[in-house]
Order: sequence, then C-alpha cells, then structure tokens
Amino acid sequence: MTALTRPRHGLLPGLLIGLGLGGFFDGIVLHQLLQWHHMLSSWYPITSLEALELNTRWDGYFHSATYVLAVLGIFLLWRRGFSQDGRALAGTVLLGWGAFNLVEGLIDHQILGVHHVNETVSRAAWPWWDAGFLLWGAAMAVAGGLLVWGRL
Repeated sequence: MTALTRPRHGLLPGLLIGLGLGGFFDGIVLHQLLQWHHMLSSWYPITSLEALELNTRWDGYFHSATYVLAVLGIFLLWRRGFSQDGRALAGTVLLGWGAFNLVEGLIDHQILGVHHVNETVSRAAWPWWDAGFLLWGAAMAVAGGLLVWGRL
C-alpha cells in the first residue's frame, strides 16, 4: 500500500472494531475489574444499592452498544473478505480505539461529567487521570493513522 491511499477493505470495519474494543476495555477493566467508575457514577455516586443498580444498568447499556459496534465491524470485515493488509487493519482498529477514548473522554469526562477515569483517587487527581485517558487515545489514533497510511 502506498502512502495516503485508502486500505483496500476500507476504514469502516476496523474503525467499528476499534470503537467496540475501546468500549470493552473501558467497561470491563475500568468499570468492572478495577471499579474506578461506572457509567453515571459522578452523577449518581455509589452510596446506596439503588445507585449501584442504576450505574450497573447503564454500564450494561454501554456494553451492549460497544458489542453492537464490534459485531457490526466484524460483519463488515467478513462481507468484504479477509484479504486486506494486516497493517492497515491494525491501524484502523487503533484509530477506532483512539477515537473511542477521545470522544468518550471529551463527552463523558469533560462536557457531561457523568464519570471520570479514576474516581477512587482524590477529586483533585481526577483531571490528571482524565488527561491521561485522552493522551492515550490520541497516541493510539496517531499510531493507527501512521499504520494505515504506511508511515509506520
């Protein structure tokens, strides 16, 4: 693949898979395993069983949406055939995952404030964790773009 040409399989399947994987990582690792936050935990802190149930329900809606994105991406990849360049596919997945972090980080953490990356630390440290999440997303998006367009 030459520089600045689109991958033969297109960008959409890998982007959707990356968005789904980014959401899975966030939901499984940050929500469930580390329990740093839940979907609405800044609006409804986990101070009661009712708040936990509400947050868990919204975590489920979130996981369902990321599952649909991943399945749709896999379906499109299957429909278009698996004969694409692996480097370009990896790049589009990284682009999608990075886009997930950037969009989710900007909307949920910064604009709406529904939750923050690590709510188990002091409130003064929340912006640092949120910034790290955005930087991680930007780094993945840049690396993905470099892979897609043959610069890495």
